[in-house]
Amino acid sequence: MNLKSFAIVLGTISSIVGATEARADVARIRGTVVSVAGSTLTVKDRDGKTDAITLADGWKISGVAKASAADIKQGDFLGIASISKADGGSGALEVVIFPAALKGTGEGDRDWDLQPNSRMTNGTVADVTEIQGRTVTLTYDNGQKKQIAIPQTTPIVTFATATSADLTPGAAVFVNAERGGDGKLAANRVVVGNHGIAPPM
Repeated sequence: MNLKSFAIVLGTISSIVGATEARADVARIRGTVVSVAGSTLTVKDRDGKTDAITLADGWKISGVAKASAADIKQGDFLGIASISKADGGSGALEVVIFPAALKGTGEGDRDWDLQPNSRMTNGTVADVTEIQGRTVTLTYDNGQKKQIAIPQTTPIVTFATATSADLTPGAAVFVNAERGGDGKLAANRVVVGNHGIAPPM
């Protein structure tokens, strides 16, 4: 990856993780590409609804590439969507391993909408244990800690380069959009599954 491409990826990721706080005007669109016409990206979301999203001038795109639990080590910075388990604790729904250059970005624990009652936690790995799969302890916000179990079936990814040419019909995407007062959606970033894996976030 050349320096220009890496800078684009870092800029895209910074925008994504910097916009994770839940706000009334934020709409996280998860689905597949229907079409791209000019500056309009049309997506069929996971509920079967079709959304037309206006891409802002200078919009950015990144891909996701498959990673594994074996790639996670102490000191890494992760973003984990999780949900409370019936027997206590939290279980991961997906894991994103961030580049070292972005350690600390979007740090914290917040509501998320991947599933009902899910949370998103961005933090540094303080500890990794092996008990029926991996369990990580994340630290964030001045010493707060959260232990999250990562089942073997949990999607684990890292960010990769992508271009607008990857937005082909049927491609899986995640879009952090904003809904205006007129109800229309606009976004300045798109994450596309261009390496054989759908964006799990």
